[in-house]
Parts: sequence; structure tokens; C-alpha cells
Amino acid sequence: MSVISWNCHGLGTPWAFQFLKEITSQKKPNFIFLCEILCNKNRVEIARNALNFEGAFTVETQGHSGGITFLWRYNDEVRLQTYSKNHIDLVVRNRGGHEFRLTGVYGEPDRRKRRETWDLIRSLATGNSLPWVLIGDMNNVLSQDDKRGGRPYPQWLIQGFKEVLDDCGLVDMNMSVYPFTWEKGYGTENWIEVRLDRALASENFFNLFKNAKLINLETITSDHCPLLLDPCENVVLRSVKPFRFENAWLREPMCKQIVEEAWHNASGMSFFDKLLVCSQKLSIWGQDITGSFRKRINQSKHILKTLKGRRDAHSVALCRAEKTKLAEVYAQQEVFWRQRSKQLWLREGDQNSKFFHKATKKKEKS
Repeated sequence: MSVISWNCHGLGTPWAFQFLKEITSQKKPNFIFLCEILCNKNRVEIARNALNFEGAFTVETQGHSGGITFLWRYNDEVRLQTYSKNHIDLVVRNRGGHEFRLTGVYGEPDRRKRRETWDLIRSLATGNSLPWVLIGDMNNVLSQDDKRGGRPYPQWLIQGFKEVLDDCGLVDMNMSVYPFTWEKGYGTENWIEVRLDRALASENFFNLFKNAKLINLETITSDHCPLLLDPCENVVLRSVKPFRFENAWLREPMCKQIVEEAWHNASGMSFFDKLLVCSQKLSIWGQDITGSFRKRINQSKHILKTLKGRRDAHSVALCRAEKTKLAEVYAQQEVFWRQRSKQLWLREGDQNSKFFHKATKKKEKS
């Protein structure tokens, strides 16, 4: 019954959509709450179908900013309560038959309107007896330790948010991995990091989910990190994929070199024997490319985590290079899945669809 929350800053961008597909495939969330989607319901429907989720509810963008959506994997688990441009409130029934409230919140970015967010949370708490968790980009902090770099955070904003939690009986969930979720001015003298994204939970929510944990995830497509609220451990099984020539290899300069060397070393052999030698060489080399997307992605994410927060010039340069490397792995993975579909109408950079994955699975079974 895990939840991902992310201020994606534009769901319509190819890299944001690709990252969302990757993180959904890896973490297997039941719910996804997105802020700043900057798109309409039609774009959300495309995402919902691509992720193979049954339901979604969207509050569309107003003007050139905002927009929120909640996506869920199974319709029979969800009941929509209330919504506004800053929240979507659901009642969820988990596998054990217990009900709890799950509220996605997008706090007012304008500090002059911050009290509107506080009043919203207070109004949602009125008459609430179910276990309750709120998650999202709150645009609020609870202490000066929630900010690094720049000027101190206004104390009246910290105090006002603390009073909301006290009035509503909510607890700020501890975050694993890295304390800050938003940054700007990366690698410069004006580098600022703030914990704006968080999860707030009631005492009876912790009684229901004793092992619940909140994890800060890495991203290269937004200035906000996604959050994963995971009540329990998930085990993901991976399938073994057969060898074939992969179009994704063509993005690697080494591919051409391996073919040329194998062909040269096989001089004097028949054409088909040369092909066999090339395929053997490519099969060994290619396993480290298309056979280990998850491993390469995780390695890059691990390196980015170790570099997170380091402000010296060398670390900043390494971090930028690793982000470029990670983006290339995502691009190769996209080519890999498009080849699996064998639908010629899929263009470079097109988005994966529900039909696309069905075509892939049908071919694998044949």
C-alpha cells in the first residue's frame, strides 16, 4: 500500500514521464500524488494508462502553474472525499480491510497565502477519526534545520506550521536517506536546500502501520525529490530476458568498435561464421548494457546520493557528469522497450502506452 509523492514540475516533459515510469516500475506504488503537473486531464490519462493504473483524479492547472493529481492502482481500494486546487482527500481500504485517510497536499507557494494552507489542514482535520496521513509539497518547514544555505527561514512561518500540527494531532514523519527535498542554485555560491516535501501522520495511523517509513528518492528531472511512503517491505521479482541485437546498443560508441574488431579477427571465415563471432562478442558485452538497466540506474543513484550536499567544485562536476550518465541510461531503456513492441509507428521519444506493453508481453508469450 505504498505511496509516491512528487512535485514533478511538468508531467508533460519526456524526462519527467520517463522517470515516473521507471520509479513506478521499481517501487510498485499503489498511489501516486503529483504536484505542479502543468497539464490537463488528458495528459494525466495518458500517464495513467501507461502506468497501468485503474483510477485517477485531477485538479487541472490554473493559468501557467499548479495542477495536482492522484493516481491509484485499484478502484475498489479508493473513495474520493474532497478536493481543491491544493488538496485531494481519499479514503483507502487496505488489504487487511482497514480504512484510513490519504490526503495529497500542495501548499501555497506564496508565503503571503501560507495561512490558507494551514486553515485547509485544520478544516480537513475537523471530525476526522480515521487513521490519517498527509503527503506532498507542503511548502512549509518546521525548524531552521530544514534549510541549508541562504537567509534564515522566517520564524513566523515555522511557528505557524508547528501550531497546525499541534492543533490537528499530527506528527512529522522522519525521513530516510537525505533530509532536503528541494534545491536551487546547485553548485553555486547561492546553493539553497530546503525540506519542503514531507508526510504528516496521526497517532492512530502509526498504530495501523507500525513499520511505516518515509524515503527521499533521487531524481534528475525536477528540483524536487520524490517521496516514498512505504508501510511495508516490497519484493520485486525480475524476469530473465533472452539475447538479441538491441537497438539501445547503437547509442554506445563501443558497439561499432566491438563489431569491427570481431569482424576483422574472423577474417577468412564464412559470412555466417563471422556473424556468429560478432553475436558472441556482443552478447557478452551487451549484458552490461541492456541486461543491467536496473543495476546501472541504482549505481548512478548511489553515486548521486554520496555526492548529495557536497559543495566543492570537484564533487559538483562529478554530480553533473553522473546525472548526464543516468539520463543516457534512461534513454537506452526507452529504446530497449520500444524495440520490444516492434511497432514501427512508435517514434523516437514517444511515450510507452498500455497497448505497447500488451504487445510486448503477447510477443514474449508466443
